[in-house]
Amino acid sequence: MDEIRSAWMGLKNHWYIPPSGEKMSAKLGYDFLRCTIATGLRVFLRMRIKGVANIPKKGPTILAANHLSHVDPIAVIISSRRKSHYLAKDAHFKNIFLRTFMNVTGMIETNRETGGTEALSRAVDVLEKNRALGIFPEGTRSKKDEPPFLLPGKTGIARLSASYPDVPVVPIAINGTREMMKPNKHKLPRMWKKISLSYGKPITWMEWLSENYSVEDLLALADKDDETIKNKLSEMFRNFTDQFMELLKSQGAP
Repeated sequence: MDEIRSAWMGLKNHWYIPPSGEKMSAKLGYDFLRCTIATGLRVFLRMRIKGVANIPKKGPTILAANHLSHVDPIAVIISSRRKSHYLAKDAHFKNIFLRTFMNVTGMIETNRETGGTEALSRAVDVLEKNRALGIFPEGTRSKKDEPPFLLPGKTGIARLSASYPDVPVVPIAINGTREMMKPNKHKLPRMWKKISLSYGKPITWMEWLSENYSVEDLLALADKDDETIKNKLSEMFRNFTDQFMELLKSQGAP
C-alpha cells in the first residue's frame, strides 16, 4: 500500500483539489438542532436505520447516498449522528426564511455559475475541518416515475475521494423518501411514511486504487504528457464512480 500511495502522490499536481479558503462558521443553531430536534425526530419518524456502526465517529468522512427527495439530506443528518454538511445552490439562500433553514441545517452555499470546480473546493473545506460531507453522486434528485430510480453517477465523488485518498466514503441506500415527498408532486413531507437508510462498509480511494491498478501503472502514467494523464485520470474517476453506483445498488438503493 505504501508503494502505491507514493506513486499516486507523485501525480498530485494533476488531481489535487485545493480548498476555497472561505471560512466555515460554527453554525450554533445547527448544533442545537442536532442535539435536540434531531434526536426527537429519530423517535417520531418511522425510520429504519441499519449499519450506523459503519460511520466513523470522527474525522473527515464522505457520506454518499442515492437521491430521491428533498428530505434526503435531513434524513442522513438525523440518522448519521454526525455533523454533516451538504452543498446547496445559492438560489436556496435568497429568501430569508429559506436561508435561515439552510444555515441551521449546515448547508453550504455554492454558485452554480462558477462551475463544478468551485463547488468541489467548497466540499473540500468541509473535509479540511474534519467534518462529514454529505453528497449525492447522481448530482440531482431522480425524477423517474418507475424503478430503477438510480441515475448514473457524476465523477465529483471520485475526484473528491482521489484528492483525499484515505478519507472513508460511506455508501448509503435510502428508501421511502420518495413516498414521503415526491419530486414535483408533494409540497410538504408526509411524515407518516416509512423511510429506511442502510449504511454500508466505507471504502477509500487508496483501497480502491490498490485493487484496480498497480504501482507500475501509476509510475508509467507519471511519465506521460499532461493530456494523456488527464484522460487516464478521467477514465479512473469514471471507473470508481460506476463501481460506487453499483455498490449503492447492492446496498439497496432502488
